[in-house]
Amino acid sequence: MKNLLLTLFAIALIQPAIAQIKVYKGTSSYSSDIICNVSNGKVLKKTSSYSADIICNIKGNKIYKGASSYSSDVIYTITDGKVYKGSSSYSSDIVMTIKESKIYKGTSNYSSDVIATIKDGKVYTGNSTYSNDIQFSIDGYATIEEFVAIWHAVKYSY
Repeated sequence: MKNLLLTLFAIALIQPAIAQIKVYKGTSSYSSDIICNVSNGKVLKKTSSYSADIICNIKGNKIYKGASSYSSDVIYTITDGKVYKGSSSYSSDIVMTIKESKIYKGTSNYSSDVIATIKDGKVYTGNSTYSNDIQFSIDGYATIEEFVAIWHAVKYSY
């Protein structure tokens, strides 16, 4: 009985580490419509698990190009919902702000500056929540860092 409990506990600890997030085009849930997947802090093309297909990777609050971990390859730094270019922490380098399920241009929090709305695993254009305005769907729970990496992969790699 003790061994069974230890085994179940070990599985519970390992399971989150091997969980995979899949990102689909629009409202699709077909495997042929997977844009990218997130696994172990890496965003990979389509359903790939090959290191050659890494679009970007996440280490702490930074998103890096490909499989790199060099400071010169930092694409974004995320702090308190603000997404900065590269390793910057200057307000002039804020690309977007993520707040209350909305993505705003730069440091704005005006409704006219909403780039996208996130609701129930779907990412909509602007303030919309209409099904025709779904840009992509995320199957699984994503941290803010994973979401920014997914956003980058969807917007700039496809």
